[in-house]
Amino acid sequence: MSECLFCKIAEKKIEAKFVYEDKEIVAFRDVNPVAPTHILVIPKVHIENILGIDGNLGEKMLQVIKKIVVSEKIEKGFRLVTNTGEHGGQTVYHLHWHILSGRHMGWPPG
Repeated sequence: MSECLFCKIAEKKIEAKFVYEDKEIVAFRDVNPVAPTHILVIPKVHIENILGIDGNLGEKMLQVIKKIVVSEKIEKGFRLVTNTGEHGGQTVYHLHWHILSGRHMGWPPG
């Protein structure tokens, strides 16, 4: 997907502050954070949203998220969010998880 912002970040065509990278997944700090800790976790392969993910990659992404939570020392509290589709608030159509922490997360979230 040559026009996908997150594909370009995963391919290192656009600079980002990476906090994690392996063969399948990258994680980087959001350029417009909504919390003191705001990290995006994405697959390197283009997948539009969570509806297109398989179990193996989904499980691996959750394991990476766990590693990041520990390395960022935010185990005491964080929010994990993925937006899906227009009505779900998705603005970049490449699967991504937001890890948010460092402030009180209100409820309901919407």
